[in-house]
Formats: sequence, structure tokens, C-alpha cells
Amino acid sequence: MIFANFEKLKNFLETPIEIVIIPHQNPDGDALGSTLALQLFLNKLDHQTSIVSPNDFPDFLKWMPKSDEIIIADKDFNSAYQAINKADLICTLDFNHFSRTPILSSLLQKSKSSFLMIDHHISPDNYAEFQYSDEHMSSTCEMVYNFISAFGEKKYFDKDIATCIYTGMLTDTGSFKYESATSTSLRIAAELIDLGADKTDIHRKLFDNNSFDRFKLLSCCFKNLEVIEEKKTAFTFISNEEKEKNNFKKGDTEGFVNYGLSIENVHFSTIFIENKEEQMVKISFRSVGDFDVNQFARKHFSGGGHKNAAGGKSLLSMEETVKRFREIINIEHP
Repeated sequence: MIFANFEKLKNFLETPIEIVIIPHQNPDGDALGSTLALQLFLNKLDHQTSIVSPNDFPDFLKWMPKSDEIIIADKDFNSAYQAINKADLICTLDFNHFSRTPILSSLLQKSKSSFLMIDHHISPDNYAEFQYSDEHMSSTCEMVYNFISAFGEKKYFDKDIATCIYTGMLTDTGSFKYESATSTSLRIAAELIDLGADKTDIHRKLFDNNSFDRFKLLSCCFKNLEVIEEKKTAFTFISNEEKEKNNFKKGDTEGFVNYGLSIENVHFSTIFIENKEEQMVKISFRSVGDFDVNQFARKHFSGGGHKNAAGGKSLLSMEETVKRFREIINIEHP
């Protein structure tokens, strides 16, 4: 475990303190699982903890242990402000730059608290005195497993912590099919099952609990799908009108981008989703093999992430964004 000032942090945590744990904007399974697991662990050390999420998270994650106690900053900013303001330690999980939590960014920049970062994305910022950063890890949840283990082998684990960590590992590795899921990841997953994580129940709650509206939205995704065969690229889009017509809820488009990669000879898949509230087009990129979507997103769409999974955004209209994407693909992607 590559951890800056770990022994100093252990000493710091010997006395009960106030701790706030923060995931990134639009928290996914890994962000939520890692924050909840870390909170459950820190509670066992007698610390006063709270999780402050920048905004709400999808319904398919709201069954997770203690998730109903999370402070949602864009709904209750006063509580978020008070928690951050009195914190002795602020833990940022599954992101490494304050820009990934815009509603809280100014509070975090002004805070005099110590910071702990646990994250697996590239190019971490330098705000955290205590930092566990490793871009080669499958998920932040796997890192939290290592972090807790370093405090006392396995004595702090229980069913709830195992459930949270397993959930994040499962979602961030594409059910353990991505290259980032190593043999070590699978051994950890097996141990989490032994500790009480119910793999069948977790999978059902995550993937077999869809609304009919979500399936109708998925049909829009398929209807709009295009394949550029010579570039081994598939892309699709979902408009604001399609979202409204099908009663869109947060998380409904989760995983849609992966369908493009299931097409024969497609190595690069993209989905463009209009966001009326933020007045932009949000973009998800996925790839298999050597095509680096992290670099692609950073270079062209103000984004980033991992080699085979990244996100971006465009302030252009949907039509102009797709046109620009086509032009870039014709030049850059083989």
C-alpha cells in the first residue's frame, strides 16, 4: 500500500475526532461504497463521522447500509456547511481534485482541517496530507479494504463493511470483467463474501431492479445508436426530451455506454446525454484494448478518468457535439 504519512494518520486517529467523508459529484457504487465502508470502520474507532455528498445518488444504491443518513449538500447545504466547518479530518474518496465536487469546492479550499485522500484516478492534486493514491487499483473500494486491513488485519470487518466494499468493487469493475480487476481483486471479493456480503442479493439490487421507464429510455439509446465500422467505434445519445418523456431519474442511464462494446469489432463506445440543469452534454467513454479514453477525454472534452473508462462534457449543443466527435474520430482513432 503506497500511503503518504500512514503512521502519522494512525496516531492522529488514536483520539476521537470529528470526521467528514465526501464522495464526488453524482456518486456511483464505488464512491458510495467506499465512503460508507470507511464511515462504518471509523465509527468502530469511536470517531464522530458524517458523509456529505455533493448531490443525490441513484435509487438502486439507496439500500446500502447507513445510506439514509448521508447529508445531501444541494438539498441541505447548511448541514453540509456545519459538518465540514467543524471537521478535524476531511476524507475525500474516489476523486482527487476539488473540481469533482463543485458545490463544496470553496468550502474545502478554505478549510483548515487535515485531509485524507483515497483514490484510484491519475494525476492527484496535492491538497491531502494523508494520501493513498494508486491508479492501478480496480476501485476505491478495494483501496478502502487495504486501508482497513492495515489497521488491524481483519478484526474490523463485518457484514455491512463487506457489503459496501463488495458493491463498489462489483460496479467499478463491470462485475469483475475489466482489466483492472486482478486476481487479488477476486481474492478480496471472495473474502468479502465469506465475511457476509451476499453476492446474489447485491447483484439483484444493483442490476435486476429496473423500472419500466428505464427500459424505455434504453430503447432510445438503441434507436439512436450508430456504428462507424472502419473506426471500430459506436456512439449513441439521449436528449432532454427523451429523458423527460421517459420520467428520467438519476442513475437511469448507468451502464448504457457499455452496450456499444458488446457489438462485434467495436473497441470504442461513447454516449452523449443532455443535461438540462447544467446546460451541457455529459459524455461517457469506454474502450477495450489499447485505446486510451482518458487521454481522449482530457484532450477533447474537458474530462478524464481511466485508460478504458472516462467521462467528459461539452458546452455545445447535442448536434454540434456529435458533429465534433465525428470529426475527431475521423482524424485520430484508427
